[in-house]
Amino acid sequence: MHVSVIISTYNSPEYLEKVLWGYRVQSMSAFELIVADDGSTPDTLLLLQRFRKSTRMDVRHVWHEDQGFRKCVILNRAIVVSQGDYLILSDGDCIPRWDFVATHLKLAEPGCLLSGGCVRLPRELSQRIGVQDIVGRRVTNAGWLLTQGVIPNKDLLKLAGDTRLGRLLERLTPTQATLNGHNASLWKRDLLRVNGFDERMQYGGLDRELGERLVNAGVRVRQVRHRAVCVHLDHGRPYVHEESWRRNRAIRAQTRQLGVTWTDYGIQRPAAGGADQHTGLSPHRSADAASPRRRAA
Repeated sequence: MHVSVIISTYNSPEYLEKVLWGYRVQSMSAFELIVADDGSTPDTLLLLQRFRKSTRMDVRHVWHEDQGFRKCVILNRAIVVSQGDYLILSDGDCIPRWDFVATHLKLAEPGCLLSGGCVRLPRELSQRIGVQDIVGRRVTNAGWLLTQGVIPNKDLLKLAGDTRLGRLLERLTPTQATLNGHNASLWKRDLLRVNGFDERMQYGGLDRELGERLVNAGVRVRQVRHRAVCVHLDHGRPYVHEESWRRNRAIRAQTRQLGVTWTDYGIQRPAAGGADQHTGLSPHRSADAASPRRRAA
Protein backbone atom coordinates (compact mmCIF):
# COMPACT_ATOMS: atom_id res chain seq x y z
CA MET A 1 0.00 0.00 0.00
CA HIS A 2 1.36 3.44 -0.97
CA VAL A 3 0.19 6.24 1.33
CA SER A 4 0.10 10.01 0.82
CA VAL A 5 -0.30 12.53 3.64
CA ILE A 6 -1.97 15.79 2.58
CA ILE A 7 -1.60 18.82 4.87
CA SER A 8 -3.49 22.06 4.22
CA THR A 9 -1.93 25.43 5.07
CA TYR A 10 -2.26 29.17 4.59
CA ASN A 11 0.33 31.76 5.66
CA SER A 12 1.39 30.02 8.86
CA PRO A 13 5.00 28.89 8.30
CA GLU A 14 5.83 28.88 12.02
CA TYR A 15 3.16 26.29 12.79
CA LEU A 16 3.74 24.40 9.53
CA GLU A 17 7.39 23.91 10.42
CA LYS A 18 6.40 22.23 13.69
CA VAL A 19 3.97 19.99 11.86
CA LEU A 20 6.57 19.00 9.26
CA TRP A 21 8.95 17.94 12.03
CA GLY A 22 6.16 15.78 13.39
CA TYR A 23 6.20 13.88 10.11
CA ARG A 24 9.99 13.83 10.00
CA VAL A 25 10.09 11.73 13.19
CA GLN A 26 7.33 9.26 12.33
CA SER A 27 7.99 5.61 13.19
CA MET A 28 7.64 4.77 9.50
CA SER A 29 8.98 6.90 6.67
CA ALA A 30 7.46 5.23 3.59
CA PHE A 31 4.88 7.88 2.76
CA GLU A 32 4.48 10.83 0.42
CA LEU A 33 4.05 14.22 2.09
CA ILE A 34 2.10 16.95 0.26
CA VAL A 35 1.47 20.51 1.45
CA ALA A 36 -1.77 21.86 -0.04
CA ASP A 37 -1.16 25.62 0.10
CA ASP A 38 -4.16 27.93 -0.33
CA GLY A 39 -2.15 30.90 -1.65
CA SER A 40 0.51 31.62 0.99
CA THR A 41 3.20 34.24 0.42
CA PRO A 42 6.74 33.03 -0.44
CA ASP A 43 7.56 32.63 3.28
CA THR A 44 5.97 29.18 3.16
CA LEU A 45 7.93 28.20 0.06
CA LEU A 46 11.17 29.35 1.72
CA LEU A 47 10.34 27.26 4.78
CA LEU A 48 9.80 24.18 2.64
CA GLN A 49 13.10 24.73 0.85
CA ARG A 50 14.95 25.03 4.18
CA PHE A 51 13.18 21.97 5.56
CA ARG A 52 14.03 19.85 2.53
CA LYS A 53 17.66 20.92 2.73
CA SER A 54 18.07 20.27 6.45
CA THR A 55 16.18 16.94 6.61
CA ARG A 56 16.62 15.51 3.09
CA MET A 57 12.90 14.79 3.27
CA ASP A 58 10.94 15.35 0.09
CA VAL A 59 7.84 17.50 0.52
CA ARG A 60 5.62 18.28 -2.45
CA HIS A 61 4.18 21.79 -2.57
CA VAL A 62 0.83 22.23 -4.32
CA TRP A 63 0.01 25.95 -4.50
CA HIS A 64 -2.39 28.32 -6.18
CA GLU A 65 -2.78 32.10 -6.15
CA ASP A 66 -4.52 33.72 -3.22
CA GLN A 67 -8.09 34.49 -4.27
CA GLY A 68 -9.79 34.14 -0.92
CA PHE A 69 -10.68 31.00 1.03
CA ARG A 70 -10.27 28.17 -1.50
CA LYS A 71 -9.17 25.32 0.73
CA CYS A 72 -11.44 22.83 -1.04
CA VAL A 73 -9.93 23.74 -4.41
CA ILE A 74 -6.32 23.23 -3.31
CA LEU A 75 -7.17 20.03 -1.48
CA ASN A 76 -8.76 18.63 -4.62
CA ARG A 77 -5.65 19.51 -6.59
CA ALA A 78 -3.47 17.79 -4.02
CA ILE A 79 -5.68 14.70 -4.16
CA VAL A 80 -5.29 14.53 -7.93
CA VAL A 81 -1.48 14.75 -7.90
CA SER A 82 -1.06 12.40 -4.92
CA GLN A 83 0.58 9.10 -5.78
CA GLY A 84 -0.78 7.10 -2.87
CA ASP A 85 -3.74 4.75 -3.11
CA TYR A 86 -4.44 5.55 0.56
CA LEU A 87 -4.66 9.17 1.78
CA ILE A 88 -4.28 10.71 5.23
CA LEU A 89 -5.79 14.21 5.54
CA SER A 90 -4.62 16.70 8.16
CA ASP A 91 -3.88 20.40 8.65
CA GLY A 92 -0.85 22.62 9.01
CA ASP A 93 -1.68 23.29 12.65
CA CYS A 94 -1.78 19.63 13.77
CA ILE A 95 1.40 17.93 14.98
CA PRO A 96 1.06 14.15 14.56
CA ARG A 97 2.05 11.74 17.29
CA TRP A 98 5.14 9.72 16.35
CA ASP A 99 3.00 6.67 15.38
CA PHE A 100 0.34 8.66 13.48
CA VAL A 101 0.97 7.38 9.95
CA ALA A 102 1.68 3.80 11.06
CA THR A 103 -1.54 3.71 13.10
CA HIS A 104 -3.70 4.93 10.21
CA LEU A 105 -2.17 2.29 7.94
CA LYS A 106 -2.53 -0.49 10.51
CA LEU A 107 -6.22 0.27 10.98
CA ALA A 108 -7.09 0.86 7.30
CA GLU A 109 -9.87 -1.29 5.86
CA PRO A 110 -11.42 -1.51 2.38
CA GLY A 111 -14.43 0.77 1.96
CA CYS A 112 -13.78 2.46 5.30
CA LEU A 113 -13.01 6.01 6.46
CA LEU A 114 -11.01 6.42 9.68
CA SER A 115 -11.95 9.30 11.98
CA GLY A 116 -8.96 10.27 14.14
CA GLY A 117 -8.72 12.55 17.14
CA CYS A 118 -6.81 15.54 18.46
CA VAL A 119 -5.81 17.19 21.71
CA ARG A 120 -6.22 20.96 21.55
CA LEU A 121 -3.43 23.01 23.11
CA PRO A 122 -3.67 26.54 24.52
CA ARG A 123 -2.29 29.31 22.31
CA GLU A 124 0.65 30.30 24.51
CA LEU A 125 1.96 26.73 24.57
CA SER A 126 1.21 26.28 20.85
CA GLN A 127 3.51 29.20 20.09
CA ARG A 128 6.20 28.12 22.56
CA ILE A 129 6.63 24.52 21.40
CA GLY A 130 10.02 24.00 19.74
CA VAL A 131 11.51 21.45 17.36
CA GLN A 132 13.22 19.57 20.20
CA ASP A 133 9.88 19.13 21.97
CA ILE A 134 8.64 17.40 18.82
CA VAL A 135 11.74 15.33 18.09
CA GLY A 136 11.85 14.23 21.74
CA ARG A 137 8.15 13.23 21.60
CA ARG A 138 7.36 15.52 24.52
CA VAL A 139 4.66 17.41 22.62
CA THR A 140 2.46 14.29 22.46
CA ASN A 141 3.19 13.17 26.03
CA ALA A 142 0.28 13.88 28.37
CA GLY A 143 2.52 14.14 31.44
CA TRP A 144 4.75 16.74 29.82
CA LEU A 145 1.78 18.77 28.61
CA LEU A 146 0.45 18.91 32.16
CA THR A 147 3.78 20.37 33.33
CA GLN A 148 3.42 23.04 30.64
CA GLY A 149 0.13 24.34 31.97
CA VAL A 150 -2.40 22.23 30.08
CA ILE A 151 -5.49 21.84 32.29
CA PRO A 152 -6.23 18.17 33.07
CA ASN A 153 -9.04 16.89 30.85
CA LYS A 154 -10.34 13.65 29.38
CA ASP A 155 -8.89 14.42 25.93
CA LEU A 156 -5.41 13.78 27.31
CA LEU A 157 -6.37 10.09 27.52
CA LYS A 158 -5.97 10.05 23.74
CA LEU A 159 -2.22 10.35 24.30
CA ALA A 160 -2.02 7.37 26.64
CA GLY A 161 -0.61 5.19 23.87
CA ASP A 162 -2.44 2.12 25.17
CA THR A 163 -4.14 0.32 22.30
CA ARG A 164 -6.54 -1.65 24.48
CA LEU A 165 -7.52 1.47 26.43
CA GLY A 166 -7.97 3.31 23.14
CA ARG A 167 -10.32 0.65 21.78
CA LEU A 168 -12.34 0.72 24.99
CA LEU A 169 -12.63 4.51 25.00
CA GLU A 170 -13.71 4.50 21.35
CA ARG A 171 -16.52 2.09 22.18
CA LEU A 172 -17.64 4.29 25.08
CA THR A 173 -17.33 7.76 23.51
CA PRO A 174 -20.59 9.53 22.63
CA THR A 175 -18.75 11.47 19.90
CA GLN A 176 -19.91 10.51 16.42
CA ALA A 177 -17.27 9.34 13.98
CA THR A 178 -17.08 11.85 11.11
CA LEU A 179 -14.63 13.03 8.47
CA ASN A 180 -12.56 15.60 10.36
CA GLY A 181 -10.19 17.52 8.12
CA HIS A 182 -7.53 17.65 10.82
CA ASN A 183 -7.29 13.86 11.14
CA ALA A 184 -8.88 11.36 8.78
CA SER A 185 -7.80 8.71 6.29
CA LEU A 186 -9.44 6.83 3.44
CA TRP A 187 -8.84 5.25 0.06
CA LYS A 188 -8.21 7.61 -2.83
CA ARG A 189 -10.59 5.65 -5.03
CA ASP A 190 -13.42 6.39 -2.59
CA LEU A 191 -12.62 10.12 -2.67
CA LEU A 192 -12.64 10.12 -6.46
CA ARG A 193 -15.90 8.17 -6.49
CA VAL A 194 -17.69 11.13 -4.83
CA ASN A 195 -15.67 13.76 -6.74
CA GLY A 196 -13.67 15.09 -3.78
CA PHE A 197 -14.42 18.25 -1.83
CA ASP A 198 -17.30 20.54 -2.85
CA GLU A 199 -15.53 23.73 -3.94
CA ARG A 200 -18.53 25.94 -3.20
CA MET A 201 -17.87 25.47 0.49
CA GLN A 202 -15.77 27.77 2.63
CA TYR A 203 -14.93 27.46 6.32
CA GLY A 204 -17.45 25.55 8.39
CA GLY A 205 -18.22 21.86 7.82
CA LEU A 206 -16.56 21.44 4.43
CA ASP A 207 -14.95 18.19 5.59
CA ARG A 208 -18.15 16.91 7.19
CA GLU A 209 -20.07 17.39 3.93
CA LEU A 210 -17.53 15.25 2.10
CA GLY A 211 -17.87 12.60 4.78
CA GLU A 212 -21.65 12.64 4.44
CA ARG A 213 -21.42 12.04 0.69
CA LEU A 214 -18.99 9.18 1.33
CA VAL A 215 -21.43 7.59 3.78
CA ASN A 216 -24.24 8.01 1.23
CA ALA A 217 -22.00 6.16 -1.25
CA GLY A 218 -21.61 3.24 1.13
CA VAL A 219 -18.30 4.06 2.83
CA ARG A 220 -18.22 3.08 6.51
CA VAL A 221 -16.84 5.48 9.15
CA ARG A 222 -14.75 3.99 11.93
CA GLN A 223 -13.87 5.75 15.18
CA VAL A 224 -10.11 5.77 15.94
CA ARG A 225 -9.90 9.05 17.87
CA HIS A 226 -8.02 7.51 20.81
CA ARG A 227 -5.44 5.69 18.67
CA ALA A 228 -4.64 7.91 15.66
CA VAL A 229 -3.87 11.19 17.42
CA CYS A 230 -2.43 14.65 16.78
CA VAL A 231 -2.10 17.79 18.89
CA HIS A 232 -3.88 20.88 17.58
CA LEU A 233 -2.10 24.24 17.82
CA ASP A 234 -4.38 27.14 18.68
CA HIS A 235 -4.66 30.26 16.49
CA GLY A 236 -7.09 32.94 15.39
CA ARG A 237 -9.68 32.42 12.62
CA PRO A 238 -10.39 35.77 10.96
CA TYR A 239 -11.97 33.99 7.99
CA VAL A 240 -15.00 32.76 9.96
CA HIS A 241 -18.27 34.51 9.17
CA GLU A 242 -21.94 33.63 9.45
CA GLU A 243 -22.74 33.88 5.73
CA SER A 244 -20.39 31.00 4.94
CA TRP A 245 -21.85 28.92 7.74
CA ARG A 246 -25.39 29.44 6.40
CA ARG A 247 -24.39 28.51 2.86
CA ASN A 248 -22.47 25.46 4.03
CA ARG A 249 -25.33 24.29 6.25
CA ALA A 250 -27.71 24.50 3.29
CA ILE A 251 -25.39 22.38 1.13
CA ARG A 252 -24.98 19.82 3.90
CA ALA A 253 -28.74 19.66 4.49
CA GLN A 254 -29.29 18.86 0.81
CA THR A 255 -26.54 16.22 0.88
CA ARG A 256 -28.21 14.46 3.80
CA GLN A 257 -31.84 14.83 2.72
CA LEU A 258 -31.30 13.77 -0.90
CA GLY A 259 -28.63 11.16 -0.23
CA VAL A 260 -26.18 12.99 -2.50
CA THR A 261 -23.04 11.02 -3.40
CA TRP A 262 -21.53 13.24 -6.13
CA THR A 263 -20.85 16.96 -6.35
CA ASP A 264 -20.68 18.79 -9.66
CA TYR A 265 -18.40 21.31 -7.92
CA GLY A 266 -15.50 18.98 -7.20
CA ILE A 267 -12.48 17.50 -8.96
CA GLN A 268 -14.30 16.89 -12.22
CA ARG A 269 -16.47 19.69 -13.59
CA PRO A 270 -19.01 19.65 -16.42
CA ALA A 271 -17.19 20.94 -19.52
CA ALA A 272 -19.94 23.47 -20.24
CA GLY A 273 -19.29 25.19 -16.93
CA GLY A 274 -15.92 26.49 -18.10
CA ALA A 275 -14.32 25.65 -14.74
CA ASP A 276 -10.72 24.53 -14.43
CA GLN A 277 -10.20 20.81 -14.68
CA HIS A 278 -7.85 19.48 -11.99
CA THR A 279 -6.96 16.21 -13.66
CA GLY A 280 -3.31 16.05 -14.63
CA LEU A 281 -2.14 19.07 -12.62
CA SER A 282 1.47 19.04 -11.49
CA PRO A 283 2.59 20.16 -8.03
CA HIS A 284 3.63 23.81 -7.77
CA ARG A 285 7.14 24.13 -6.40
CA SER A 286 7.57 27.89 -6.52
CA ALA A 287 5.28 30.78 -5.69
CA ASP A 288 5.06 34.41 -6.69
CA ALA A 289 4.04 36.93 -4.07
CA ALA A 290 0.34 36.42 -3.41
CA SER A 291 -2.22 39.19 -3.34
CA PRO A 292 -3.72 40.10 0.05
CA ARG A 293 -6.38 37.66 1.15
CA ARG A 294 -9.93 38.91 1.08
CA ARG A 295 -11.57 37.15 4.00
CA ALA A 296 -14.28 38.60 6.13
CA ALA A 297 -13.36 39.21 9.74
